[in-house]
Amino acid sequence: MRLEADYILETYMPPEQAAEIIAGEQSSGTFVAVPGETPELKALAAAKVESLETIATYNAVPALDGRYPTDAAMHLHQVRMTLSWPIATVGTSLPNILATVAGNLFELACVTGLRIVDIRFPPPFFQKYKGPAFGIEGTRELSGVQTGPMIGTIIKPSVGLTAEQTASLVQELVNGGIDFIKDDELQSDSSVCPFEDRVDRVMRVINGAAERTGKKTMYAFNLTGDMDEMRRRHDKLVSAGATCMMVSLNSVGMAGFVGLRSFSQLPIHAHRNGWGYLTRHHSLGWSYVAWQKIWRLAGADHMHVNGVDNKFSEDNESVIRSARECLTPMSEDKPCLVMPVFSSGQTVRQAHATYAGLQSDDLIVTAGGGIVAHPKGPAAGVQALRDAYQAATSGVSLESAARRSHELKLALEPGA
Repeated sequence: MRLEADYILETYMPPEQAAEIIAGEQSSGTFVAVPGETPELKALAAAKVESLETIATYNAVPALDGRYPTDAAMHLHQVRMTLSWPIATVGTSLPNILATVAGNLFELACVTGLRIVDIRFPPPFFQKYKGPAFGIEGTRELSGVQTGPMIGTIIKPSVGLTAEQTASLVQELVNGGIDFIKDDELQSDSSVCPFEDRVDRVMRVINGAAERTGKKTMYAFNLTGDMDEMRRRHDKLVSAGATCMMVSLNSVGMAGFVGLRSFSQLPIHAHRNGWGYLTRHHSLGWSYVAWQKIWRLAGADHMHVNGVDNKFSEDNESVIRSARECLTPMSEDKPCLVMPVFSSGQTVRQAHATYAGLQSDDLIVTAGGGIVAHPKGPAAGVQALRDAYQAATSGVSLESAARRSHELKLALEPGA
Protein backbone atom coordinates (compact mmCIF):
# COMPACT_ATOMS: atom_id res chain seq x y z
CA MET A 1 0.00 0.00 0.00
CA ARG A 2 1.62 3.22 -1.19
CA LEU A 3 1.22 6.99 -1.17
CA GLU A 4 1.58 8.61 -4.60
CA ALA A 5 2.45 12.14 -5.66
CA ASP A 6 2.69 13.66 -9.15
CA TYR A 7 5.22 16.36 -10.05
CA ILE A 8 6.26 18.47 -13.00
CA LEU A 9 10.05 18.23 -13.04
CA GLU A 10 12.48 20.35 -15.03
CA THR A 11 16.08 19.12 -15.08
CA TYR A 12 19.26 19.36 -17.12
CA MET A 13 20.06 15.70 -16.34
CA PRO A 14 18.59 12.71 -18.10
CA PRO A 15 15.16 12.58 -16.42
CA GLU A 16 15.59 8.97 -15.30
CA GLN A 17 18.75 9.89 -13.41
CA ALA A 18 17.22 13.00 -11.79
CA ALA A 19 14.10 11.07 -10.76
CA GLU A 20 16.17 8.40 -9.02
CA ILE A 21 18.14 11.08 -7.15
CA ILE A 22 14.90 12.68 -5.96
CA ALA A 23 13.39 9.33 -4.94
CA GLY A 24 16.53 8.47 -3.02
CA GLU A 25 16.70 11.82 -1.23
CA GLN A 26 13.08 11.51 -0.14
CA SER A 27 13.38 7.99 1.26
CA SER A 28 16.34 5.74 1.97
CA GLY A 29 19.05 7.40 -0.11
CA THR A 30 22.31 8.94 1.01
CA PHE A 31 25.07 10.49 -1.06
CA VAL A 32 27.49 7.78 0.13
CA ALA A 33 26.79 4.20 1.19
CA VAL A 34 26.41 3.79 4.94
CA PRO A 35 26.52 0.68 7.15
CA GLY A 36 23.19 -1.09 7.23
CA GLU A 37 21.99 0.38 3.94
CA THR A 38 21.39 -2.99 2.31
CA PRO A 39 19.61 -3.70 -0.96
CA GLU A 40 16.89 -5.39 1.11
CA LEU A 41 16.35 -2.23 3.18
CA LYS A 42 16.19 -0.09 0.07
CA ALA A 43 13.67 -2.42 -1.50
CA LEU A 44 11.50 -2.18 1.61
CA ALA A 45 11.70 1.56 2.29
CA ALA A 46 12.71 3.34 -0.88
CA ALA A 47 10.52 5.69 -2.83
CA LYS A 48 9.74 4.33 -6.26
CA VAL A 49 9.65 6.14 -9.57
CA GLU A 50 6.29 4.96 -10.85
CA SER A 51 6.32 6.83 -14.16
CA LEU A 52 8.08 9.48 -16.21
CA GLU A 53 6.32 11.14 -19.09
CA THR A 54 8.16 13.60 -21.31
CA ILE A 55 6.36 16.91 -21.71
CA ALA A 56 9.01 18.86 -23.60
CA THR A 57 12.72 19.28 -24.24
CA TYR A 58 14.14 22.70 -24.97
CA ASN A 59 17.10 25.03 -24.69
CA ALA A 60 16.43 27.74 -22.14
CA VAL A 61 17.65 29.47 -19.01
CA PRO A 62 16.67 27.22 -16.06
CA ALA A 63 13.48 28.20 -14.27
CA LEU A 64 15.27 28.27 -10.90
CA ASP A 65 18.70 29.51 -9.88
CA GLY A 66 21.27 26.94 -8.84
CA ARG A 67 24.86 25.85 -9.15
CA TYR A 68 24.82 26.19 -12.91
CA PRO A 69 25.22 29.14 -15.25
CA THR A 70 21.88 30.92 -15.52
CA ASP A 71 22.93 33.53 -18.06
CA ALA A 72 22.98 31.03 -20.90
CA ALA A 73 20.54 28.52 -22.30
CA MET A 74 20.86 24.88 -21.24
CA HIS A 75 19.36 21.73 -22.70
CA LEU A 76 16.46 21.01 -20.36
CA HIS A 77 13.89 18.26 -19.95
CA GLN A 78 10.40 18.78 -18.56
CA VAL A 79 8.63 15.61 -17.44
CA ARG A 80 5.61 14.52 -15.45
CA MET A 81 6.97 12.33 -12.66
CA THR A 82 5.05 10.09 -10.28
CA LEU A 83 6.72 8.90 -7.07
CA SER A 84 5.32 6.52 -4.49
CA TRP A 85 6.23 5.61 -0.92
CA PRO A 86 5.36 2.52 1.13
CA ILE A 87 2.96 3.38 3.95
CA ALA A 88 4.66 0.77 6.13
CA THR A 89 7.75 2.99 6.41
CA VAL A 90 6.50 6.57 5.94
CA GLY A 91 3.39 6.19 8.11
CA THR A 92 0.12 8.12 7.95
CA SER A 93 1.06 11.34 9.76
CA LEU A 94 0.11 14.32 7.60
CA PRO A 95 2.85 16.55 9.09
CA ASN A 96 5.42 13.89 8.24
CA ILE A 97 3.88 13.27 4.83
CA LEU A 98 4.52 16.93 4.03
CA ALA A 99 8.19 16.33 4.75
CA THR A 100 8.04 13.30 2.45
CA VAL A 101 6.32 14.74 -0.62
CA ALA A 102 7.50 18.36 -0.21
CA GLY A 103 10.77 18.21 1.70
CA ASN A 104 14.36 18.60 0.52
CA LEU A 105 13.63 17.60 -3.07
CA PHE A 106 13.11 21.24 -4.11
CA GLU A 107 16.70 22.02 -3.13
CA LEU A 108 18.47 19.27 -5.06
CA ALA A 109 21.10 20.43 -7.55
CA CYS A 110 19.59 18.39 -10.36
CA VAL A 111 16.29 20.23 -10.06
CA THR A 112 15.84 23.37 -12.17
CA GLY A 113 12.08 23.33 -11.60
CA LEU A 114 9.70 21.19 -9.53
CA ARG A 115 6.00 21.47 -8.77
CA ILE A 116 3.64 19.12 -6.91
CA VAL A 117 0.50 18.73 -8.99
CA ASP A 118 -1.45 15.94 -7.26
CA ILE A 119 -1.47 13.53 -4.31
CA ARG A 120 -3.32 10.24 -3.87
CA PHE A 121 -3.86 8.92 -0.36
CA PRO A 122 -4.45 5.20 0.28
CA PRO A 123 -7.25 4.03 2.64
CA PRO A 124 -5.30 4.19 5.95
CA PHE A 125 -5.24 8.02 5.74
CA PHE A 126 -9.02 8.18 5.48
CA GLN A 127 -9.30 5.82 8.43
CA LYS A 128 -7.01 7.96 10.59
CA TYR A 129 -8.10 11.50 9.72
CA LYS A 130 -11.59 12.82 10.34
CA GLY A 131 -12.04 15.06 7.31
CA PRO A 132 -14.64 17.85 7.47
CA ALA A 133 -17.01 17.67 10.43
CA PHE A 134 -19.61 19.89 8.72
CA GLY A 135 -18.67 20.38 5.08
CA ILE A 136 -21.34 21.58 2.67
CA GLU A 137 -24.37 19.97 4.28
CA GLY A 138 -23.53 21.05 7.82
CA THR A 139 -22.70 24.59 6.73
CA ARG A 140 -26.05 24.93 4.98
CA GLU A 141 -27.89 23.55 8.00
CA LEU A 142 -26.25 25.94 10.45
CA SER A 143 -26.71 28.97 8.21
CA GLY A 144 -30.24 28.11 7.15
CA VAL A 145 -29.30 28.49 3.48
CA GLN A 146 -30.56 25.27 1.94
CA THR A 147 -30.04 26.19 -1.72
CA GLY A 148 -28.14 28.73 -3.74
CA PRO A 149 -24.79 30.42 -3.15
CA MET A 150 -24.14 31.75 0.34
CA ILE A 151 -23.77 35.53 0.13
CA GLY A 152 -21.04 36.81 2.39
CA THR A 153 -18.63 39.62 3.15
CA ILE A 154 -15.46 40.47 5.04
CA ILE A 155 -15.42 43.13 7.74
CA LYS A 156 -13.68 46.12 6.19
CA PRO A 157 -11.53 47.98 6.97
CA SER A 158 -9.69 44.86 8.05
CA VAL A 159 -8.05 46.55 11.03
CA GLY A 160 -8.92 49.76 12.84
CA LEU A 161 -12.57 49.13 13.72
CA THR A 162 -13.33 48.68 17.40
CA ALA A 163 -15.48 45.79 18.58
CA GLU A 164 -18.40 48.20 18.91
CA GLN A 165 -17.91 49.52 15.36
CA THR A 166 -17.63 45.97 14.05
CA ALA A 167 -20.90 45.01 15.72
CA SER A 168 -22.57 48.11 14.27
CA LEU A 169 -21.54 47.09 10.75
CA VAL A 170 -22.66 43.53 11.43
CA GLN A 171 -26.05 44.89 12.45
CA GLU A 172 -26.43 46.58 9.04
CA LEU A 173 -25.39 43.42 7.23
CA VAL A 174 -27.67 41.18 9.27
CA ASN A 175 -30.57 43.55 8.70
CA GLY A 176 -29.80 43.23 5.00
CA GLY A 177 -30.21 39.46 5.16
CA ILE A 178 -26.58 38.44 4.67
CA ASP A 179 -25.77 34.72 5.04
CA PHE A 180 -22.10 34.80 6.00
CA ILE A 181 -19.59 37.25 7.48
CA LYS A 182 -15.93 36.70 8.25
CA ASP A 183 -13.11 38.47 10.00
CA ASP A 184 -10.29 39.58 7.78
CA GLU A 185 -7.20 37.42 8.22
CA LEU A 186 -5.37 40.45 9.64
CA GLN A 187 -7.88 40.78 12.48
CA SER A 188 -7.57 38.32 15.34
CA ASP A 189 -6.95 39.80 18.80
CA SER A 190 -5.73 43.35 19.41
CA SER A 191 -6.05 46.12 21.95
CA VAL A 192 -8.21 48.06 19.48
CA CYS A 193 -10.55 45.13 18.85
CA PRO A 194 -10.08 42.41 21.48
CA PHE A 195 -11.25 38.96 20.41
CA GLU A 196 -13.57 38.33 23.35
CA ASP A 197 -15.15 41.78 23.19
CA ARG A 198 -15.70 41.38 19.44
CA VAL A 199 -17.31 37.98 19.95
CA ASP A 200 -19.63 39.26 22.69
CA ARG A 201 -20.81 42.29 20.73
CA VAL A 202 -21.15 40.58 17.35
CA MET A 203 -22.94 37.53 18.71
CA ARG A 204 -25.33 39.76 20.67
CA VAL A 205 -26.37 41.21 17.31
CA ILE A 206 -26.54 37.86 15.51
CA ASN A 207 -28.35 36.02 18.30
CA GLY A 208 -30.84 38.85 18.70
CA ALA A 209 -31.64 38.82 14.99
CA ALA A 210 -32.00 35.04 15.04
CA GLU A 211 -34.53 35.24 17.86
CA ARG A 212 -36.58 37.79 15.90
CA THR A 213 -36.36 36.34 12.40
CA GLY A 214 -35.28 32.70 12.73
CA LYS A 215 -32.25 33.34 10.48
CA LYS A 216 -28.83 33.10 12.11
CA THR A 217 -26.03 34.65 10.10
CA MET A 218 -22.85 32.59 10.14
CA TYR A 219 -19.84 34.59 11.32
CA ALA A 220 -16.32 33.13 10.97
CA PHE A 221 -14.25 34.59 13.81
CA ASN A 222 -10.50 34.48 13.23
CA LEU A 223 -9.07 32.54 16.18
CA THR A 224 -5.59 32.01 14.65
CA GLY A 225 -2.98 31.82 17.40
CA ASP A 226 -0.96 29.31 19.36
CA MET A 227 -2.71 26.13 20.52
CA ASP A 228 -3.71 27.40 23.97
CA GLU A 229 -5.06 30.62 22.47
CA MET A 230 -7.04 28.78 19.83
CA ARG A 231 -8.57 26.42 22.38
CA ARG A 232 -9.63 29.31 24.63
CA ARG A 233 -11.02 31.25 21.68
CA HIS A 234 -12.85 28.19 20.36
CA ASP A 235 -14.49 27.63 23.74
CA LYS A 236 -15.49 31.30 23.87
CA LEU A 237 -17.18 30.97 20.47
CA VAL A 238 -19.09 27.87 21.53
CA SER A 239 -20.32 29.52 24.72
CA ALA A 240 -21.41 32.62 22.79
CA GLY A 241 -23.44 30.59 20.29
CA ALA A 242 -21.18 31.19 17.30
CA THR A 243 -21.51 28.87 14.31
CA CYS A 244 -18.10 29.18 12.61
CA MET A 245 -14.44 29.94 13.17
CA MET A 246 -11.64 30.90 10.83
CA VAL A 247 -8.00 29.87 10.88
CA SER A 248 -5.02 30.85 8.73
CA LEU A 249 -3.61 27.55 7.51
CA ASN A 250 -0.06 28.68 6.76
CA SER A 251 0.18 30.43 10.12
CA VAL A 252 -0.78 27.49 12.33
CA GLY A 253 0.70 24.71 10.16
CA MET A 254 -0.51 21.18 9.73
CA ALA A 255 0.12 20.03 13.31
CA GLY A 256 -1.68 23.07 14.72
CA PHE A 257 -4.60 22.56 12.38
CA VAL A 258 -4.95 18.86 13.20
CA GLY A 259 -4.88 19.78 16.88
CA LEU A 260 -7.62 22.35 16.35
CA ARG A 261 -9.77 19.86 14.45
CA SER A 262 -9.41 17.35 17.31
CA PHE A 263 -11.52 19.48 19.68
CA SER A 264 -13.47 21.68 17.30
CA GLN A 265 -17.24 21.81 17.66
CA LEU A 266 -17.68 24.38 14.87
CA PRO A 267 -17.14 24.51 11.10
CA ILE A 268 -13.57 25.50 10.21
CA HIS A 269 -13.27 28.26 7.64
CA ALA A 270 -9.77 27.65 6.24
CA HIS A 271 -7.99 30.74 4.91
CA ARG A 272 -5.07 30.26 2.57
CA ASN A 273 -3.34 33.65 3.05
CA GLY A 274 0.30 33.28 2.11
CA TRP A 275 -0.64 30.88 -0.67
CA GLY A 276 1.30 32.98 -3.19
CA TYR A 277 4.69 32.04 -1.76
CA LEU A 278 3.85 28.37 -2.24
CA THR A 279 2.63 28.61 -5.82
CA ARG A 280 3.23 31.83 -7.72
CA HIS A 281 6.33 30.67 -9.62
CA HIS A 282 4.93 28.31 -12.22
CA SER A 283 7.91 25.95 -11.89
CA LEU A 284 8.06 25.71 -8.10
CA GLY A 285 5.93 24.68 -5.15
CA TRP A 286 2.38 23.39 -5.15
CA SER A 287 -0.65 23.28 -7.35
CA TYR A 288 -3.86 23.96 -5.45
CA VAL A 289 -5.24 20.61 -6.63
CA ALA A 290 -2.62 18.84 -4.50
CA TRP A 291 -2.43 21.31 -1.61
CA GLN A 292 -6.13 21.51 -0.80
CA LYS A 293 -6.40 17.73 -0.43
CA ILE A 294 -4.23 17.61 2.69
CA TRP A 295 -6.33 20.28 4.44
CA ARG A 296 -9.64 18.69 3.46
CA LEU A 297 -8.45 15.37 4.83
CA ALA A 298 -7.24 17.12 7.99
CA GLY A 299 -10.70 18.60 8.54
CA ALA A 300 -11.32 21.93 6.78
CA ASP A 301 -14.99 22.68 6.05
CA HIS A 302 -14.51 25.75 3.81
CA MET A 303 -11.51 26.40 1.53
CA HIS A 304 -10.58 29.71 -0.09
CA VAL A 305 -10.03 29.46 -3.84
CA ASN A 306 -9.49 33.12 -4.82
CA GLY A 307 -12.08 34.55 -7.24
CA VAL A 308 -12.95 35.14 -10.87
CA ASP A 309 -11.32 38.32 -12.26
CA ASN A 310 -9.55 38.69 -8.93
CA LYS A 311 -7.15 41.43 -7.85
CA PHE A 312 -4.25 38.98 -7.65
CA SER A 313 -2.21 37.17 -10.31
CA GLU A 314 -4.19 33.92 -10.65
CA ASP A 315 -6.11 33.37 -13.88
CA ASN A 316 -9.78 32.38 -14.00
CA GLU A 317 -9.15 28.87 -15.29
CA SER A 318 -6.99 28.10 -12.26
CA VAL A 319 -9.57 29.56 -9.86
CA ILE A 320 -12.41 27.50 -11.29
CA ARG A 321 -10.30 24.33 -11.36
CA SER A 322 -9.46 24.88 -7.68
CA ALA A 323 -13.11 25.37 -6.75
CA ARG A 324 -14.22 22.28 -8.66
CA GLU A 325 -11.63 20.22 -6.80
CA CYS A 326 -13.24 21.20 -3.49
CA LEU A 327 -16.45 19.56 -4.78
CA THR A 328 -14.68 16.45 -6.13
CA PRO A 329 -14.76 13.39 -3.80
CA MET A 330 -11.39 12.31 -2.45
CA SER A 331 -12.53 8.75 -1.72
CA GLU A 332 -15.71 6.73 -2.04
CA ASP A 333 -16.09 6.21 1.70
CA LYS A 334 -14.96 9.68 2.82
CA PRO A 335 -15.40 12.24 0.04
CA CYS A 336 -14.26 15.20 2.20
CA LEU A 337 -16.34 17.68 0.20
CA VAL A 338 -15.88 21.29 1.31
CA MET A 339 -17.46 24.63 0.49
CA PRO A 340 -15.29 26.62 -1.96
CA VAL A 341 -14.98 30.26 -0.92
CA PHE A 342 -14.66 32.92 -3.63
CA SER A 343 -13.04 36.18 -2.59
CA SER A 344 -10.59 38.87 -3.73
CA GLY A 345 -12.30 41.79 -5.41
CA GLN A 346 -15.63 40.05 -5.96
CA THR A 347 -18.64 42.09 -7.10
CA VAL A 348 -21.93 41.54 -8.88
CA ARG A 349 -20.02 41.47 -12.17
CA GLN A 350 -18.37 38.09 -11.51
CA ALA A 351 -21.54 36.19 -10.56
CA HIS A 352 -22.35 34.77 -13.99
CA ALA A 353 -18.80 33.71 -14.84
CA THR A 354 -18.38 32.12 -11.41
CA TYR A 355 -21.54 30.06 -11.66
CA ALA A 356 -20.91 29.14 -15.31
CA GLY A 357 -17.44 27.87 -14.41
CA LEU A 358 -18.36 26.00 -11.23
CA GLN A 359 -21.74 24.66 -12.41
CA SER A 360 -22.82 24.32 -8.81
CA ASP A 361 -24.47 26.59 -6.25
CA ASP A 362 -22.41 25.07 -3.44
CA LEU A 363 -20.18 28.06 -2.78
CA ILE A 364 -19.62 30.97 -0.47
CA VAL A 365 -18.91 34.30 -2.15
CA THR A 366 -17.33 36.95 0.06
CA ALA A 367 -17.37 40.47 -1.31
CA GLY A 368 -15.79 43.15 0.86
CA GLY A 369 -16.00 46.44 -1.00
CA GLY A 370 -18.44 44.78 -3.38
CA ILE A 371 -21.01 44.86 -0.56
CA VAL A 372 -19.89 47.41 2.02
CA ALA A 373 -19.13 50.12 -0.58
CA HIS A 374 -22.54 49.94 -2.31
CA PRO A 375 -23.87 53.48 -2.94
CA LYS A 376 -26.92 52.78 -0.74
CA GLY A 377 -24.98 51.01 2.00
CA PRO A 378 -24.14 47.43 3.04
CA ALA A 379 -27.72 46.13 3.11
CA ALA A 380 -28.22 47.22 -0.48
CA GLY A 381 -24.87 45.64 -1.34
CA VAL A 382 -26.10 42.31 0.06
CA GLN A 383 -29.27 42.49 -2.01
CA ALA A 384 -27.41 43.45 -5.19
CA LEU A 385 -25.02 40.49 -4.89
CA ARG A 386 -27.86 38.13 -4.06
CA ASP A 387 -29.82 39.35 -7.08
CA ALA A 388 -26.78 38.88 -9.32
CA TYR A 389 -26.28 35.27 -8.23
CA GLN A 390 -29.99 34.49 -8.43
CA ALA A 391 -29.90 35.75 -12.01
CA ALA A 392 -26.83 33.64 -12.77
CA THR A 393 -28.32 30.42 -11.38
CA SER A 394 -31.65 31.12 -13.14
CA GLY A 395 -30.10 31.79 -16.53
CA VAL A 396 -31.13 35.46 -16.54
CA SER A 397 -28.62 38.01 -17.85
CA LEU A 398 -27.11 40.55 -15.48
CA GLU A 399 -28.59 43.40 -17.53
CA SER A 400 -32.10 41.91 -17.41
CA ALA A 401 -31.84 41.34 -13.67
CA ALA A 402 -30.68 44.94 -13.16
CA ARG A 403 -33.87 46.22 -14.76
CA ARG A 404 -35.81 44.55 -11.95
CA SER A 405 -33.40 45.29 -9.09
CA HIS A 406 -32.61 48.88 -8.18
CA GLU A 407 -29.78 47.72 -5.89
CA LEU A 408 -28.19 45.71 -8.68
CA LYS A 409 -28.61 48.57 -11.13
CA LEU A 410 -26.78 50.94 -8.80
CA ALA A 411 -24.00 48.40 -8.24
CA LEU A 412 -23.40 48.26 -12.00
CA GLU A 413 -23.13 52.00 -12.49
CA PRO A 414 -19.66 53.40 -13.31
CA GLY A 415 -17.68 54.10 -10.18
CA ALA A 416 -19.85 51.90 -7.99
